[in-house]
Amino acid sequence: MGTARTDTVDGARIPRQRQLWVEEPAKRRRMPDAVRTAAVRAVLIMSLTIIQAVVAFLCTLAGSWLAFPMVLSSVASTVVATWAVLDVWVTRQVWNQRHGVVSEPSSTARQMRRERRRAQRAARAAERSDAGGGIRGRRSTGDLSRA
Repeated sequence: MGTARTDTVDGARIPRQRQLWVEEPAKRRRMPDAVRTAAVRAVLIMSLTIIQAVVAFLCTLAGSWLAFPMVLSSVASTVVATWAVLDVWVTRQVWNQRHGVVSEPSSTARQMRRERRRAQRAARAAERSDAGGGIRGRRSTGDLSRA
């Protein structure tokens, strides 16, 4: 398999251990939880729809009495699968708008951030005015040269 690598410390050779798992930075950011949940749901529904369509096709080839109900339910499943895919798209758009990924002036997240910043500034200003303002330990008489 090859030789193990060694490090030399104070003249002694010490075998270096290889790591079993090496972390690599992700190439893409992780999907938000709500979007990922909707996507998993859509994939499951679509896979069931495809399986159902295949079974309907095979029942039709076999001339089974189950063919007609399976075709009808496959059509209904196709509608549900389309709805699930649209749900992923809508959930992603809503998440982007609420959490500020879309940088448009009308973005809800941007407006909420502005309001939060205003409230924080007002809270800090109120805290400063309650604390006496200025730098601690400094007299407010205007005598800066006096120690």
